[in-house]
Amino acid sequence: MDQTPALFATAWAVLPPLIAIVLALITKEVYSSLFLGALTGAILYAGADFDGILNHLLYEEVGESKYGVISALSDSWNVGILIFLVILGIIVALMNLSGGSKAFGAWALKRVKSRVAAELATVILGVIIFVDDYFNCLTVGSVMKPVTDNFKISRAKLAYIIDATAAPVCIIAPVSSWAAAVSSFAGEGQGISLFIRCIPYNFYAIFTLIMMIALIFMKFDYATMARFEMNAVENGDLFTVEDENVSLADAAEEGSDKGTVLDLVLPVVVLVVSCVLGMIYTGGFFSGTGFVDAFSESDAARGLSMGGLVALIIVIIYFLFRRTISFKEIMGCIPEGMKDMSSPILVLTLAWTLKSMTDSLGLADYVSGLVEDMQGAAVGIIPAALFLIACVLAFASGTSWGTFGILIPLGLAITETHPELSTPIIAACMAGAVYGDHCSPISDTTIMASAGANCNHVSHVSTQLPYATTVAAVSAISYVIAGFVSSPVIPLIVGIVLLLGTLFFIRNREGSYRIPESANINQAASE
Repeated sequence: MDQTPALFATAWAVLPPLIAIVLALITKEVYSSLFLGALTGAILYAGADFDGILNHLLYEEVGESKYGVISALSDSWNVGILIFLVILGIIVALMNLSGGSKAFGAWALKRVKSRVAAELATVILGVIIFVDDYFNCLTVGSVMKPVTDNFKISRAKLAYIIDATAAPVCIIAPVSSWAAAVSSFAGEGQGISLFIRCIPYNFYAIFTLIMMIALIFMKFDYATMARFEMNAVENGDLFTVEDENVSLADAAEEGSDKGTVLDLVLPVVVLVVSCVLGMIYTGGFFSGTGFVDAFSESDAARGLSMGGLVALIIVIIYFLFRRTISFKEIMGCIPEGMKDMSSPILVLTLAWTLKSMTDSLGLADYVSGLVEDMQGAAVGIIPAALFLIACVLAFASGTSWGTFGILIPLGLAITETHPELSTPIIAACMAGAVYGDHCSPISDTTIMASAGANCNHVSHVSTQLPYATTVAAVSAISYVIAGFVSSPVIPLIVGIVLLLGTLFFIRNREGSYRIPESANINQAASE
């Protein structure tokens, strides 16, 4: 068949992710939704050719490109992420079996005196672990679940806090895997300096952090999240939507009574240090490259998997010397950790397959055409328009880094004729990509946040989407202002005032849920 399908780079390329997203929100089931979205992509690509559909869905090479499930699972980047996930699952299983998680939870419960403090502690830990969003999602969840559960904070709210301190923090942290990704897409000689200049213009990330803190101190929730929080506080049901995989994962976290806080803290510290060293190693730090440059040139997937493997070996040796769990039990954590990660691995695989289907249909080319046609529009609205296009593209494709790769080069091309808008234009591309990564049900970071909180994935998506969209709407207004002023200060101030005003307005509307003061009681201390 012809290498270029008849529907290439047309509006039809948006249909597969749209089907997956709509089905996931309607059916509350993500596996079949992602598969049907991918299948739709294969049908649009191959037409009525059954063999062509099957080949494209499983594995097909077209020129230098590869598509389908097998290509997703043979991609070195994807495999590196899957290896890191499995290693992280094993380390978490070891911490749980040793009683480290239980001991930390007991220690934290004696010091965390209120629901607000529990949520703030989760935020602070998420901000501290800024190196990589994958590592952030899974580590913060495993550490803070016992604390948030004690104050009847719903798993959906925990997943939101985790997700809101993952990509939005990484995109404004110069030393992170995200800084490395943006630098790699920028023009030669710009790299990390462009990333740093864009930080004050990354309105979506900044406003997300402000909104999260505001919701915590204002003690209310709205939209779908209000129902989940009300059910958690008043009925003690942390989930609202039952999920057998979540229940099994929670049951596996009981652990030994002989554990200490060090049994959790040391593995986490070792993992952080090892992953940072792994990333700068892949960037050539130990060959003479500077630290920042090494980060910007690192291979995050390879660095994380290498660092994770070294950390796993050190953690196993540590627990062998501790003798609180036997060698046989330690080895039993290997398949247990893999089993705990089977659900996010399956969702990631299907999401990657869906992305390969949209790639084969030319979704990127279709969006590129829209952007190029836009250059004749009023100059001042270009940042806002690029932000909205990045939001739609990242939400539909589930990839922020892919959106960087599509829109940042186009943004740089636009800035050649409008150099005064270079920073807000590139920042708008980055911010819109983060929105899509933050709330798309087929985004790997969203999937990881659900896994980290042991939360039903569709519950996380449906509760987070209204919050993320509120921030995106305010950000779009700030980007309109940024297109007409030469400083980020005015759009930042306007955006913050508008966001806080919106939250005060919603808080006083019917349908919002105010957290009662009784919910602040430390349940563990009162028992």
